Amino acid sequence: MEEQEMTLDLKDFFYIILKRKKLISIITVLAVILSGVLSFFVIKPTYQAETSIIVGRPQSEAKNDKLDNSDVTMYQNLMKTYTEIVTSKPVLNEAISELDIAVNAEQLAKAIKVTSQQGTQILQIDVTSDSANDAYKTADAVTDAFIDKSKDIFPTSGVQLSVMNKAEKPKKPIKPKKVLNIAIAFVLGLFVSVGLAFVLEYMDNTIKSENDINKYLELPVIGIIPDQPDLQE
Repeated sequence: MEEQEMTLDLKDFFYIILKRKKLISIITVLAVILSGVLSFFVIKPTYQAETSIIVGRPQSEAKNDKLDNSDVTMYQNLMKTYTEIVTSKPVLNEAISELDIAVNAEQLAKAIKVTSQQGTQILQIDVTSDSANDAYKTADAVTDAFIDKSKDIFPTSGVQLSVMNKAEKPKKPIKPKKVLNIAIAFVLGLFVSVGLAFVLEYMDNTIKSENDINKYLELPVIGIIPDQPDLQE
């Protein structure tokens, strides 16, 4: 009995899908088109340039002494301090002065993301912009200003900042992810349209065919009266 009810439920599901296939197709296609228009023509591309900096000891000291675990731990603990220094006003103001751009320190700070790679002495600076060239130049300027100003802001002996990977001009934007956006729009459009189809079917209590009589009233259909054409005099 349970298996029969499940079969009927599945039949009802496919019946509603087929019945409302036009509505489902229209909503899904519109969602995909809207996502494509937004991704290709409306949303501005965002580019990202990044630099990597190593927090370590000067080469002269490194040749004479071996790096022990206490030194590594100390440098890793300093990473949080240097992370804050990157977006400090002295560093940002010097970068702005070098770039000669009409932004303030707060605005530039929003375009910068600083992360320290866990378990390492590597500091990564990511700069985003709607221009590939601006992202590249800003990343370079912020890195130079950080290395220069950190000596005055945090003059810790025995610590040297070295650039591991210099910024490169990004070849393609990181956002928007056009294909992903369209795929998400397709899935959302499909789910929304199918949900709407079931809501409309649930709210529709009218009987339109002999199948509806059997389904809802559980009565046999004795006969069908065909539509009569209009008689013209």
